Amino acid sequence: MSEQANILPGGGASALPRQLGNRSIVFVGLMGAGKTAIGRKVAAALSLPFIDSDHEIEDVSRMTVPELFARYGETEFRALEQRVILRLLENGPQVLSTGGGAYMNAQTRQAIAAHGVSIWLKADLDLLMDRVSKKQNRPLLRNDDPRGVLKRLMDERYPVYAQADVTVVTRDERKETIAAEVIEALCAHLGPVEAAAEGEPQP
Repeated sequence: MSEQANILPGGGASALPRQLGNRSIVFVGLMGAGKTAIGRKVAAALSLPFIDSDHEIEDVSRMTVPELFARYGETEFRALEQRVILRLLENGPQVLSTGGGAYMNAQTRQAIAAHGVSIWLKADLDLLMDRVSKKQNRPLLRNDDPRGVLKRLMDERYPVYAQADVTVVTRDERKETIAAEVIEALCAHLGPVEAAAEGEPQP
């Protein structure tokens, strides 16, 4: 409960899980944006289950994501990723963190739109580089110019991520602060309908 008290903003945020119904809160964005870390905070604040699609893929395949990339290549990995995410979306309400390339798949985007509310955690290049350079498990960055690759991924993916229902700018700030901003953005996206459903006065 203390995490809820620290993160939940005022208003009808506590009713967000009811308003979601069977829909999932789905985090999208590049590697290093904080989808898993922020997703866990939001899930705890809203008393919802948290699922990381990459972890689920590893459980299903009994291989790590880097091993899957190395053995089967990106195309096969993306096909598996799509199947896993489509299955996970049947289990809402929940908070779901997706891999950086998942939202680039048109069918996955359609499924997320139908069964969830998408949140893009938008980050700048310097922040992403600082974070991903601390981990060696990023298959797409295993080359001589990881910054160049990350910049190219930003150029390719940001226009698609921008189709998400909600955009929250993430930065070098406490996870609780970003999580609270995510919940505020969700309230702004869903709030008026929720307030009417709950019989609360409109702002």
